[in-house]
Amino acid sequence: MNAPGTVVQTLTEKLVARKEGAIGWIIFNNPARHNAVSLEMWQSLPMVLDAYVQDPEVRVIILKGEGEKAFISGADISQFKEKRSSEAASKLYNDTGEAAAAALRGCPKPTIAMIRGYCIGGGTGTAINCDIRIAADDARFGVPAAKLGLGYRFAGISRLATLVGPAYTAEIFFSARQFTAQEALHMGLVNRVVPVAELEATVLQLAQTLAVNAPLTIAAVKRALIEFHKDPAVRDLDLCQKLIDDCFASEDYKEGQTAFMEKRKPVFRGR
Repeated sequence: MNAPGTVVQTLTEKLVARKEGAIGWIIFNNPARHNAVSLEMWQSLPMVLDAYVQDPEVRVIILKGEGEKAFISGADISQFKEKRSSEAASKLYNDTGEAAAAALRGCPKPTIAMIRGYCIGGGTGTAINCDIRIAADDARFGVPAAKLGLGYRFAGISRLATLVGPAYTAEIFFSARQFTAQEALHMGLVNRVVPVAELEATVLQLAQTLAVNAPLTIAAVKRALIEFHKDPAVRDLDLCQKLIDDCFASEDYKEGQTAFMEKRKPVFRGR
């Protein structure tokens, strides 16, 4: 990565949040356990996302794993004996993980998963809750629930099925095997696969492209995608229309037209 940037407060050093210009980084920092996610890391994720949402300088959020071995290898099983020792404790753990996933799915700013190495279980779940997934060619995906006897919540299964279709979802869950980056690309699980050496540069180039585009337009599209994943009966289409109207009434819309006529790059300010 580049310069250290501004560090955002979290509940644990195992989740690092750092702002670099228009990019908000979220780094799963548990390399000794292949970036397995602890309860404190799940608790920190909504806090960081909210901080980035409230910061007008942040235009794009990138999630990555620390080190060369993994994006996220799943939940930190070493905590299960303590954190999931009773029905109430297990419910708290599961609810905390779901709250983190919901915060990521509902984030109004674009999110990119930068995937290298293992992306297993909760790693795959975290990746599919991002808007865009760029994988290195060494990435490995899988959901091993059927090898552990775990039940999986409807939200996670439906999200994956919407992305890759029911047949691939069945294969991923029923087989519980690991899939290569190329298999993931063929399924539609990731947007792009690049050599390991090109991963960060590719993601940064994409993030910088998003960062200079009109924030209100991106927010309107993001809200439409969020509503798309809801039951049609509860979709907030009025909100979607309001965000479209806000685009046409914005200074950025005028700037876009002026820049086009003047044959220059627009400078969008999100207002």
